[in-house]
Amino acid sequence: MKFLKLIFVYLFMTSYVFADVSPKEKSALEALYIATKGDQWNVSWDMKDPITKWHGVKLENNKVVEINLEFNNLQGHLPNEIGDLVYLKKINLGFNKIGGELPKSISKLSELRTLELFMNGFEGHIPSEFGALKKLESLKLYSNKLTGEIPESIMDLTELKELLLGSNYLSGTISNKIGALTKLEKLSLMDNKLQGEIPAEIAFCSNLEELLLSTNQLTGVLPLEFSRLTKLNTIMVSDNNLSTDYTTISGQEPLNGSLNIESAAATVDIEEE
Repeated sequence: MKFLKLIFVYLFMTSYVFADVSPKEKSALEALYIATKGDQWNVSWDMKDPITKWHGVKLENNKVVEINLEFNNLQGHLPNEIGDLVYLKKINLGFNKIGGELPKSISKLSELRTLELFMNGFEGHIPSEFGALKKLESLKLYSNKLTGEIPESIMDLTELKELLLGSNYLSGTISNKIGALTKLEKLSLMDNKLQGEIPAEIAFCSNLEELLLSTNQLTGVLPLEFSRLTKLNTIMVSDNNLSTDYTTISGQEPLNGSLNIESAAATVDIEEE
């Protein structure tokens, strides 16, 4: 009986150690390797090794749940096959040299919580299909070459805590629907080509800690409603076409109501302790 138990344990452990992901997921990883010139990565993959040994790939129950390949000299483009990694919860490809357009197929990753593609060379529009990523909590696309307007569908991502789209070439206006992102803690749209007025609806983002809108073409004034953002500790709106110059506020602690906005000729300051 003990012998049979030992055999069972051995077989169980063997299947666990040598278990592999599905052929479709493995093909998607291979497509990523080829499309981003994997043989030139700082830390490459040995395609003969089991996927459990591939740098930056995290598995849970034989499913690919994370890809972390930041600072790894990825080049080329992202393949459409990335959308076949349907169990992904996190993608971090920041600080690389990836170009081309953002694949619409990323919208198929319904379990995705974190999408970090910052500091690359992505071009074209942000796909409106990204609005299907209902579990997304962090979207970091800053410091690329993205153009066009911010899709309205992004305002449907109500689980977002971080929306960082700065240092691109985005145009158009900031949607009034942004107030639906009530869990948002960090919003950066700085260094783009955004126009129009700053929406008062941002005040509905009651958890907001950082608001970076500087270096755009925004007009009007800072909405009085912003005084309700009691968790805000950083606000930057300089280098726009606002009717009044505002002081940049940055600190570790929340302003706790000390964000003073007075009339149309508003001023912003931090109260002395």
